[in-house]
Amino acid sequence: MGIVASTYIVLILAMVLADFFYTTPDHIFKALASKEIQYAIKLSLVSSTITMLLSVIVAIPIGYFMARYNFKFKKIIDAILDIPIVLPPLVVGLSLLLLFQTTLGQFIESHLRITYTVYSVVIAQFMVACAFAVRTMYVTFSQINNRQEQVALTLGCNQRQSFFYILLPQAKSGILTAASLAWARALGEFGPILIFAGATRMRTEVLPTTVFLEMSVGNIEAAVAVSLIMIASGFLVLLLVRIYGTKKHTF
Repeated sequence: MGIVASTYIVLILAMVLADFFYTTPDHIFKALASKEIQYAIKLSLVSSTITMLLSVIVAIPIGYFMARYNFKFKKIIDAILDIPIVLPPLVVGLSLLLLFQTTLGQFIESHLRITYTVYSVVIAQFMVACAFAVRTMYVTFSQINNRQEQVALTLGCNQRQSFFYILLPQAKSGILTAASLAWARALGEFGPILIFAGATRMRTEVLPTTVFLEMSVGNIEAAVAVSLIMIASGFLVLLLVRIYGTKKHTF
């Protein structure tokens, strides 16, 4: 078991080292100096953060409802929630594009342009990232014993008070995990964005599309440099979340 586990970790590190040794610090600094890549970094960070916040806001009530209540067709709803996880990312993007060709979508577009804009970047990221946040919150609430909530209700708390003052503080670690998963997933999302938002430089370009655009013109060094920026930023955020999340949980 130990050999199998260590082999996987070594494989991950080997991939990162392969990227690292392919490029040079000059390539990375040159990539960071590019206006297009600076725009992609900024848009990636902003859109991933917005997606993370939206995902957590949506995932908490859905996770709570699914974990605490039994109702008809619950298994069907449960399966529907996992559709964005199992679907190929390109299919999610195509489905979003078709959605905005319907009457409802065209009505929305007549008031606010969505497709091939920054809004479509956030929506494409959200559709995939939120599914992971929902699943995390579902598991988190399912693992929390409802005894303290029941005691609070018998002592005069209402359902809203028991949720915010009893249950939610116990779910802090799960919320942090859901947020970090949603952020990391949004940062690396490519397929839905390519189909639904396009890959227009200085408009809808995020870091994964930068890698695609640089590779399409044969600039492998820049693509690898951008990949390393993504790996470093993603690893740093996940590490900070785990360090500070563990400390809060310990307290």
